[in-house]
Amino acid sequence: MLSSYLTIAAILFCVGLYGALTKRNAVIVLLSIELMLNAVNLNLVAFSKYGIMPSLTGQMFTLFSIAVAAAEAAVGIAVLIALYRARGTVNVDDYDEMRR
Repeated sequence: MLSSYLTIAAILFCVGLYGALTKRNAVIVLLSIELMLNAVNLNLVAFSKYGIMPSLTGQMFTLFSIAVAAAEAAVGIAVLIALYRARGTVNVDDYDEMRR
């Protein structure tokens, strides 16, 4: 049973990594990072349930990780909106300079 959770988490992580490394749209990159964080959360919950000594510590770490991911998404979207207002694009290739 643990192997199926780990397989799904690995697939989610690989899809997120592919999206973060290949896509040009900044919104898609942020969503890909969130997908990778959810894969890590799935691993934490699976190991807390099927580990050697099952306990709630993995689930507590997962709740903390979800809270951090929500804050990261809010800050990331705020920065992205500010960049869009300044530059007029969400293409990550155009964000190679600090000032324009």
